[in-house]
Amino acid sequence: MALKRKREETDKAAASSVEARLAEASGLSACYSPREKVRAVVVDNFPALGKAAAFRFLEWAQHNPEGVCSLPTGKTPEYFIKWVQRILSGWSTESIQKEVKHYGLGPERPSLAGLTFVQIDEFYPISPAQHNSFHHYVNEFYIKGFGMDPRKALLIDCSKIGLGQPGTHVQQHFGRTGEPEDHIRDDSLEEVWPGGSVDLSLRMRDPSSRLERIQQRALREVDQWCADYEAKIRALGGIGFFMGGIGPDGHVAFNCQGC
Repeated sequence: MALKRKREETDKAAASSVEARLAEASGLSACYSPREKVRAVVVDNFPALGKAAAFRFLEWAQHNPEGVCSLPTGKTPEYFIKWVQRILSGWSTESIQKEVKHYGLGPERPSLAGLTFVQIDEFYPISPAQHNSFHHYVNEFYIKGFGMDPRKALLIDCSKIGLGQPGTHVQQHFGRTGEPEDHIRDDSLEEVWPGGSVDLSLRMRDPSSRLERIQQRALREVDQWCADYEAKIRALGGIGFFMGGIGPDGHVAFNCQGC
C-alpha cells in the first residue's frame, strides 16, 4: 500500500498528462525510493519511444507556442520525427484524435511556427552544406520538416566562425622572424584547416608556423563564439524543451567521454 501511495503521489506531481499516461501504461512508477531526481517512463521498444516523445513534445508546444526548444540529430529522433509529422498531418483523423484524447492533449492542432529552435551542437570544422552536418540535418528535418520559422532559429554555421571575411582588410600579423603571414588566406575552413584536422594543443602551446598562428587565432575566436552563443541562449530565457539522445557508450547529447 505504501508503494502504491508513493507512486500515486509521484504521478500527481508530474505536470505532463502524457508522462502520466505512459507511466500508468508501463505499470511502473516514474520515480522510486530513494527519491530519484528525474522521472523516467518505460516503453516496449524504440518506435514506441519515438511516439511517446512526439506526443510529449506536442503537448509542450500547445502550452508554449512561442517557446524555445532543442531537438536531437542522427538516428535517435528517427521515429520521433515520423510521429510528429504523422500526428500533425492527420490531426483531424479519427485515429489520431483518439490518441490525442488518450494522452490528454488539447483539441487544437499545435503550430510549431512560433517556436525558437536552438541547435545545441555541431562538428568542427564542417561546412553547413555538408549533408553530415547537424546544421543541414536541423534545416531539413526540423526547420523545413516541422514548419518552423528559420528567422527564429539559432543555428551553428561553422563557415562563419573564426574566419576572415573575403574582401575585407585584415590586420597584418608578424612572427618571430618579422615576416608577414598574410599570404596565407583564412577565408574558408579548408584554408585554415587543410584536411579537416584540428590541433587542439594550439590552445596551450606556441604556434610553430604561420599556418599554426592563423589556426590558433581561429581556435580562440571559436571559443569566444561559443561563449557568445551560450549568452544568446540565456538571453532567450534558456531552453524550455530539450531532447537529447543517448549514444551506444552511454554519452548524452554528444557529450562523449573526454570532451
